[in-house]
Amino acid sequence: MINSKAYLNPKLFDPGVEQAPTRNGYGEGLVLAGEEDEQVVALCADLTESTKAKAFAEKFPQRFIEVGVAEQNLVTVAAGMALLGKIPFASSFATFSPGRNWEQIRTTVCYNDMPVKIIGSHVGVSVGPDGATHQALEDIAMMRCLPNMIVISPVDAIEAKKATLAMAKLSKPCYLRLSRDKIPVVTTEQTPFKIGNAEIFYEGNDVAVIATGPMVYRALLAAKELQSRKISVRVINCHTIKPLDKELVINAAKDCGAIVTAEEHQVTGGLGGAVAEVISQNFPVPLKIIGVEDKFGESGESEELFTKFGLTEKAIISAINHILKMKI
Repeated sequence: MINSKAYLNPKLFDPGVEQAPTRNGYGEGLVLAGEEDEQVVALCADLTESTKAKAFAEKFPQRFIEVGVAEQNLVTVAAGMALLGKIPFASSFATFSPGRNWEQIRTTVCYNDMPVKIIGSHVGVSVGPDGATHQALEDIAMMRCLPNMIVISPVDAIEAKKATLAMAKLSKPCYLRLSRDKIPVVTTEQTPFKIGNAEIFYEGNDVAVIATGPMVYRALLAAKELQSRKISVRVINCHTIKPLDKELVINAAKDCGAIVTAEEHQVTGGLGGAVAEVISQNFPVPLKIIGVEDKFGESGESEELFTKFGLTEKAIISAINHILKMKI
């Protein structure tokens, strides 16, 4: 059953549940952050409308910089602004930032521990018809290996807004990954959110599903379906992949004895890898990682691609049924 403390969308399981891209939440949050603190500035690499930085640019034109198609400059200029006391948010498509400018992020931002906020939009296969070149499936791995970097993958637009506001108050480098396509709104304004704290959205003790981004909604659908079959599934929204909520992960391993992870990302180096690192060293239990299996994306409609790459509630149910047989 839904965790009563989670304050989830009461229409979560309705056929017409509200949907919105997480990039919309970033755009709203950026304006609010700019209103709260005049040190907040925004930069973009010729994708101001697509990344939803346009509202900030229109409201605070003196605090916005369009660097053009120059992603290396994007983060290097942002690092310089951070040295001057600004709080820079630098947005582009994730395939270009961090995809094209990783060395600049590593050296000018992370090595110097500058509070630059890297916004990577259009992640995952849900980018759809734009195809493999624009479907970032490696960005979590790229960013979570960097010292000092915080990595956040919000479950919906509301959480993306909260994450943006929270990052503005944090004196650390941050990476926020955002969707192009609409995804269900799972949370409400009252849902708890704190960087570094995962949340239990669905109660259960037979198996834990630790999911991030749009896969949380699919995990909830799977948990609801399995509840009718007398299988108790704990669903955890792991919006912060680094620093990972190790205590909650270890408790899930102890309480449930088996874990499935789910992400719209390569199975290598993402959320599943982070969870594996924790449980293998603290409380080993059977683990199944759901994600893209060492492949590039393809052009197609979003739901087509989720199905093709095994990123569905049916895939989660199948993984749960398999892993329950492995429990000691």
